[in-house]
Amino acid sequence: MTTVLVADDDADIRDLVAFKLEQAGLDVLAVGDGQAAVDTARARLPTLAVLDVSMPGLSGIDVCRMLRADPSTAGMLIIMLTARVQEQDVEGGFSAGADDYVTKPFSPRELVSRIQALLTRART
Repeated sequence: MTTVLVADDDADIRDLVAFKLEQAGLDVLAVGDGQAAVDTARARLPTLAVLDVSMPGLSGIDVCRMLRADPSTAGMLIIMLTARVQEQDVEGGFSAGADDYVTKPFSPRELVSRIQALLTRART
């Protein structure tokens, strides 16, 4: 089964995303901060990570950079999930190595579709 890491300090958003991904048949690892995201990613090696940009401690951008720099997680698919919609914020997410960028408020159905599309492209 495909494993997805969800890192968001907002428990409601984290739980909603995890629920929708589980409904789609994915195995979910949910954490509430950036350091836990790095630790979990390195220990469990999920296929994809959904990272909130604004988390206490390590931001999603920091986590993305750390995962890209680590050979064991460098190939992980990463989607940034954030309320930051300025052009420089989006550019920062992609320059850190994100594969996609979803802004809040977001459609859970669209997020699942984007995740499934990334996973499909990665398999081919």
